[in-house]
Amino acid sequence: MRRVYLLLVTVTSLLLSACTATSKQKADMTPERFISDAQVSGTISALKEKFGEAQTFRIERGVKQVALLWIEKDGSAEDFEKFCLDRFVDDPSALGTLYETLERNFETLNGHFHKIDSRLKMPLHVTGPALTEVDMLFGAYDVKAHLDEDLFANKIAFITALNFPHYTLAEKTAKGDSWSRQEWAYARMGDRFISRVPADLRQAMSTSLTANDSYIADYNIMMGNLVDEKGNRFFPEDMHLISHWGLRDELKSNYSDSQQGLTKQRMIYEVMKHIIDQSIPQIVINNNEVTWDPYTNKVYKGDEVLTDATREPDVRYAHLLELFKIARRLDAYSPHYPTQIERAIDLEMEMMLDDVVKLFDTLLTHPVVKDVAAHISRKLGRSLEPFDIWYDGFKARSSVNEVKLSAETARKYPTPQALKDDLPYILIKLGWTPERARQIASLIEVDPSRGAGHAMGSQMRGDVARLRTRISDKGMDYKGYNIAIHEFGHNVEQTLSMNDVDHYMLSGVPNTGFTEALAFLFQARDLQLLGYQSTDNLDAVSLDVFWSCYEIMGVSLVDIQVWQWLYAHPDATAGELRDAVLDIAKSVWNKYYAGILGGKDETLLAIYSHMLVYPIYLPNYAIGHLISYQIQRYMEGRPLPTEVERMFTIGRIIPNQWMQNAVGTPISTTPIIEGVTEALSKQ
Repeated sequence: MRRVYLLLVTVTSLLLSACTATSKQKADMTPERFISDAQVSGTISALKEKFGEAQTFRIERGVKQVALLWIEKDGSAEDFEKFCLDRFVDDPSALGTLYETLERNFETLNGHFHKIDSRLKMPLHVTGPALTEVDMLFGAYDVKAHLDEDLFANKIAFITALNFPHYTLAEKTAKGDSWSRQEWAYARMGDRFISRVPADLRQAMSTSLTANDSYIADYNIMMGNLVDEKGNRFFPEDMHLISHWGLRDELKSNYSDSQQGLTKQRMIYEVMKHIIDQSIPQIVINNNEVTWDPYTNKVYKGDEVLTDATREPDVRYAHLLELFKIARRLDAYSPHYPTQIERAIDLEMEMMLDDVVKLFDTLLTHPVVKDVAAHISRKLGRSLEPFDIWYDGFKARSSVNEVKLSAETARKYPTPQALKDDLPYILIKLGWTPERARQIASLIEVDPSRGAGHAMGSQMRGDVARLRTRISDKGMDYKGYNIAIHEFGHNVEQTLSMNDVDHYMLSGVPNTGFTEALAFLFQARDLQLLGYQSTDNLDAVSLDVFWSCYEIMGVSLVDIQVWQWLYAHPDATAGELRDAVLDIAKSVWNKYYAGILGGKDETLLAIYSHMLVYPIYLPNYAIGHLISYQIQRYMEGRPLPTEVERMFTIGRIIPNQWMQNAVGTPISTTPIIEGVTEALSKQ
């Protein structure tokens, strides 16, 4: 359940994709409209007179959209009207030809720009020599920064916006059920130009995201250098864990350690709290030369306490604040989605914020939460603690010794190439035919990752998706393997939804929750792929998914509320933002978790690194869990490859219609609540 590396590219898209301004923004941030309402009305009348009333909807929607995007350098008001009269296509056959031309060339542009971007960012994402300043400059360079500017200059953007209407989410919801595949493809073409973001602003966002990503990718805690008040060490000397992914996964893995597991979990928890409130000493980050007691927050050089070990100076929140400042500048170019919250939820997830929050609240407040918590407490033989939000004991992997698993995965996958060579056999074990497995795997490459691991899809048919995972010189450990199988699930989705969907404009999935769904399905089979007889059944899956939902839904609410706070306090300092994040995390904890896991005013929900690099991405994981569970229940007794290929070639229609087509029901918490209630009744 790692970030889908819709990467800086996708997050940049998330932040940029709908930008042009409304009254919700301050007047001084709103670009002045060049084409007046009167000129729009006159142009609409002229087109109706030329093409007839039958084209009224397309004419009105197209002319208004072009007017939102047209600026002075594009031509005069008279040029605007002449353009609309000359470039509007009323003949269905000619419109189809225009669509095919645009689609073909957009695929060419998107695909090749993506390949360039991937190569430029390779030093940042793949293990190798130490990064140089020039590596960072190339990595931050947005090769597509001027593409839209050029497409507006040569009027291709205006031709697209004029002839393919943009539909709101409400309209897609109301009409989409009756649309043909071609109509859906046309609607997606209408989504292509709903913004006109200046190239310098695109570049600024790319630079900010790259800086944040590098900050997180290099934020390692030297676990072998952690000590308690007696100087005891509990972790391997060479264990370096990235925040938060590595810390969380190490905490989860220790549920199978009956000797020192709880001690190590409590120590990791202390580390996390220092990262969140920025009381962590700056000197202990990525530094193997000192030891650190996270309980007392003392730092040692040898036997001496360092009295000058100052805290990290709110760097975490300065990065988040910079991201907000650039997002707010983008707001001024967004008529349809004038805040980052709307771009992330309404535009990218294509779900209404109120609906998303309601789904989360329904599960978080359901009485069955207490029953699941009581079940976990009985299994652990102790009262629950706040970090038990990551309880991992429902899965078979938690009862298998991780040292043994790591030895096996290191032997099996000593290099990235070994994993690459095994990809078709993994698919065969999951039920694909050898021929089809080789075909899919041929479009996936494996790279050793600097960070925690991610999956990068291609943006044109025939190009490769990339699986990035951590593999040390000792081979792949179990954590890396578990992540790699998750990312491989992303890659399979990316490959199918790019290469086997009937229209390029429909390639992909409705939102990243859907690609998370397949990644979860793969990840749940990681032990099976190693030859272990999985003890997981649907009851265990129900409990595990429910608890994962319980964890990530609260985290998602923190993410959303932090951005709501930022919009209410646009002039905040990094220190003020830090305090606000802590307050929000405490509030959400007290509302949904304190009565279940104990603790009051806990800040744990703010540890997620996604908040710094993938703004308001976390809700996708929660939705992904719900989708994955619904799909998994549906797949009981059905062949995995057949259903995966059917579902993940539906393409990028809106989420609830995708789910309706895939499993016959919309996205809901009801299946998981029913499933976990049934599972508990058998315990």
